Amino acid sequence: MLSHSLAAPPVAPRRPRSSRVLRRMRALLLAGAAATLVAAVLPPPPPVALGIGDPLFPLLGNPGYDVLSYDLAFTYHGNNTTPLDAVTRIEATATERLERINLDFAHGTVGSVEVDGLPAEFATVDEDLVIQPLLPLEAGSRTRITVTHTSDPRGGTGGWVRTRDGLVMANQADVAHRVFPSNDHPADKAYFTIRVTAPSELTAVANGVRVGRRPEGATTTWAYRTRHPMATELAQVAIGASAVPTREGPGGLPVRDVVPAKDAAALEPWLAKTPDQIAWMEGKVGPYPFENYGVLIADAATGYELETQTLSLFERRIFIGSPFPAWYVDSIMVHELAHQWFGDSVSPRRWSDLWLNEGHATWYEALYAEEKSGHTLQARLREAYRQSDRWRADGGPPAAPKPPAPGQKISLFRPVVYDGSALVLYALRQTIGREAFERLQRAWVREYRDGTAGTEDFVRLASETAGRDLSAFLQGWLYGERTPPMPGHPDWRSLPVATATGGTTGGRAEGADTRGTGRQPGKDTAHAPAVRR
Repeated sequence: MLSHSLAAPPVAPRRPRSSRVLRRMRALLLAGAAATLVAAVLPPPPPVALGIGDPLFPLLGNPGYDVLSYDLAFTYHGNNTTPLDAVTRIEATATERLERINLDFAHGTVGSVEVDGLPAEFATVDEDLVIQPLLPLEAGSRTRITVTHTSDPRGGTGGWVRTRDGLVMANQADVAHRVFPSNDHPADKAYFTIRVTAPSELTAVANGVRVGRRPEGATTTWAYRTRHPMATELAQVAIGASAVPTREGPGGLPVRDVVPAKDAAALEPWLAKTPDQIAWMEGKVGPYPFENYGVLIADAATGYELETQTLSLFERRIFIGSPFPAWYVDSIMVHELAHQWFGDSVSPRRWSDLWLNEGHATWYEALYAEEKSGHTLQARLREAYRQSDRWRADGGPPAAPKPPAPGQKISLFRPVVYDGSALVLYALRQTIGREAFERLQRAWVREYRDGTAGTEDFVRLASETAGRDLSAFLQGWLYGERTPPMPGHPDWRSLPVATATGGTTGGRAEGADTRGTGRQPGKDTAHAPAVRR
């Protein structure tokens, strides 16, 4: 249990009491209060949902504290339509005086809450769990919050994803709190320990390094721990009849994959590509940023792939019986790998900074396809330029995207954040030159490793790298309603945008082909190959 100092009353100065006396007074006070505590009903004022004011998700995250670590314990009973029993332990530092603590949590039932080992009152409102400890938390103090709850895989709107043989997680963009109580915003990264108890015939894998495996009769408890801080939306747990093949990556990096055991042999040729893909990315931007990497292939139809930290999530269907050409699947594997640098190690400070994640991942996806398969980056981005004004009209400019459709959080992942944002990087490279651009990429992932960064940070670093102020140039590319002229390509034109009256405005059509590029709406979807097949 962590102790907190008692605030001195506003009276004449006096000699501070010893920490031993303060701890004894606090223990006596809390013990007496705990004897009559009744949870789930808070005294006035009524609880309210809070947020940190993210422009796209205003009630996501919570003010007043910084999470240092999560310890998640799940018990899976062998049926993926039954809620899991769970305990979430959070270590945090108060950044201001808190009489109440808000956590993001929905789609589960809370059984009890403790703060520093003693029962606390709690209530739920909207998608917040509001906790009132027996004593306020003072600014600068550390605390441990323990929530006993269920974690419900039913509902199908993100969080847990049911597979043919178990469960995996898909928590992006705003749904980790459907799985566990948290400060569910990428601005508050933390270390994770994840424990899973499941029937012994199943395998459980999570982010990071395995630190324990304990058989107990019919069940086995698996434990994993991250060595780098992680955003809640990147947490991953896979439970199923899985094989976990391992191999060595560049510099001895451990590579472990998680695949349906029945498909292990058929998937091996795909899995064997990962070490070379890692080496290719390291050659572009520098050392891989985490303790290990791997591909998680789930027997589920999600419609997207996902860059969960150290263990990227893929659908089985794009590898086995795939309608997609091999070069395209290769490039999608590199897209999710690139996210380990862009989005995972360097996380967005706000969700409107999403273009930094997806624009960079799309850039390296396309560059890999160019270098390995001859599908040129310039041809892909010229087609993207043709569509770009329409994408901006539909979804907003790259750095100021429109909010997702009500009840459809995944609709945030529109074409403008993929190829539309890769266009920004291409325009920047055209302006500052290839050598300066490559130095910028390396500096970005080095300077903000294990942290968060936003659009203004990228503009600043780009200007420093180029040796001149690029803010005016990037303003239009990042925030303009229309796509600026592409440097070096005066012949590139955007298709006209339909107006509310049914007419068109802006742009000039160039030829008859109006097909989009490879990215379709949705999170890292792989619904159709790019037109340069």
